[in-house]
Amino acid sequence: MRALYPVKTLCQIFAVHRSSYRHWRGRTDEPDAERIIKRSQVREVWNTSGGSAGARSIATATIVTARHNVKMSRWLAGKLMKELGIASCQIPAHKHKRGSNEHVEIPHLLDRQFAVTAPNQVWCGDVTYIWTGKCWAYLAVVLDLFARKPVGWAMSYSPDTVLTAKALQMAWELRGRPEGVMFHSEQGSHYTSRKFCQLLWRYRITQSASRKGNCWDNSPMERFFRSLKSEWVPTTGYGDLAEAQSSIIRYITGYYSVLRPQWYNGGLTPNESERLFYEQSGHVAKIS
Repeated sequence: MRALYPVKTLCQIFAVHRSSYRHWRGRTDEPDAERIIKRSQVREVWNTSGGSAGARSIATATIVTARHNVKMSRWLAGKLMKELGIASCQIPAHKHKRGSNEHVEIPHLLDRQFAVTAPNQVWCGDVTYIWTGKCWAYLAVVLDLFARKPVGWAMSYSPDTVLTAKALQMAWELRGRPEGVMFHSEQGSHYTSRKFCQLLWRYRITQSASRKGNCWDNSPMERFFRSLKSEWVPTTGYGDLAEAQSSIIRYITGYYSVLRPQWYNGGLTPNESERLFYEQSGHVAKIS
């Protein structure tokens, strides 16, 4: 029987390419033996690597160890991994985000004078990144240099002024709104923006910043983040932001400040070091 409408007209009506129609007509129900072999190879290499191999590694490994003379590109390896529902468990490299053009030079007033004689004289601040399942999250911390005690912190998916401002606001409120504090940080835009500088002015806090390319100008913060990541954060990161926040708060308030002895404090914890200071000096801490 002759078709009522030509194939060209039907394809136009249903918005189907004629090449797709011809491919459909010429399809076979027989399984693709070559694709089955490739999928098997991808699964084998991925299992052997403990789930760490990505598309590039799998493509290279299958070419080297192929027993069926089947070539595989990186693109095909990635597509087959998606079909199999597998992925590399390696954490992707962190990509630093570019700051805005809003930036001012801040003088290096602290000049690496990290030994201070009382709480709330000098605070340091910095931002680090933490893996949270599918993307990087950012942690801002404010550290009191007297006993190396964290006094403010905040986490979010954006390393911006809102993040660093939240950490500073927490520190200022938690420490009883002190006066005469110096705040030292690196020269990232989240610390040198107009909004952050205005917040420091409102709190009557003097601002100091590290010199460009001198990480040792803020070494107490670098040391704190190294302790956090080596002692507490899992090597594979956290499942999500909520899990990361809960765990890091436990580290700061339940372990680091209360139980972890500090070499800088002569073996005392930050909380105990501050307690002895107020006890011996006769000063009264507004908020512990």
